[in-house]
Amino acid sequence: MLQTNNVVKQYAGHLALNGVSVHVPEGSIYGLLGPNGAGKTTLIRIVNQIIAPDSGEVLLNGKPITMDDVRHIGYLPEERGLYKKMKVGEQAMYLAQLKGLDSKEAKKRIGVWFEKFEITDWWNKKVEELSKGMQQKVQFITTVIHEPKLLIFDEPFSGFDPVNAVLLKNEILELKRKGATILLSTHNMNSVEELCDQISLIDHSNVVLQGRVDEIRNRYRTFTYRIKVLGNSFETSPDDGFVVLEKKEKSFGIEVRVKASENSTSYDLIKMLVARHEIIAFEEELPSMEDVFIKVVNPQNMMSHE
Repeated sequence: MLQTNNVVKQYAGHLALNGVSVHVPEGSIYGLLGPNGAGKTTLIRIVNQIIAPDSGEVLLNGKPITMDDVRHIGYLPEERGLYKKMKVGEQAMYLAQLKGLDSKEAKKRIGVWFEKFEITDWWNKKVEELSKGMQQKVQFITTVIHEPKLLIFDEPFSGFDPVNAVLLKNEILELKRKGATILLSTHNMNSVEELCDQISLIDHSNVVLQGRVDEIRNRYRTFTYRIKVLGNSFETSPDDGFVVLEKKEKSFGIEVRVKASENSTSYDLIKMLVARHEIIAFEEELPSMEDVFIKVVNPQNMMSHE
């Protein structure tokens, strides 16, 4: 649905994007990841035509994106933009009508969303009276109120406590279920695993990793397994093809973490263990997206971007 092809953007003395290509399939949630200053927000601003690229192109449904297209995108920027002195209800109505809804339909949809987010009693409060998280709820609602087919969320979980973060995740998944395509920029790696189908990781203005989340986690597998066996011992041999990383005594028996050699399959390991133990659990520990992020992006680089 959305494509950026070889997008380049340079500011005075700083290359913000260096030939960045991102292809977001229709109906997917696509994660845009990277350290602070890597170029994510610059790319999002180019997609929304807030700034122009030096070269490259942005396509929507195969055609160059236009300002008319942008009007139909739901964009939640990292820098929040509500009018502090305005009442919440008036603010939501104003922004909904800017998106093309008439007052009757706007009020109806806002009512549904306010009830869903349990903020119906905020209608006559001024924005400045709300906490950061409360303001975020209002801005999220105004972003999705016109039911756009393409939604762009830049750090949507900022300011949310864990309970409200889960609420927001569920609503994002529901929007996808209803047919929306979502570009999501976030530092919350748990959210990436829970929400995203595919990702692009940008570092130092370049795409350094791209693909499906499940495939990427498999690509960076460490051949580490967690095993639970009955009994009070865990037998090993120098020729086993694995090393024990951790061993704990449990009420049921022994729990171990082992690292196998790359030429040993999980089948080989299970076959070997079954001959010696009664196995009650066997699980491979795939790296989390946070593990992958840290491995790909050098920690020193991350510090330099702060």
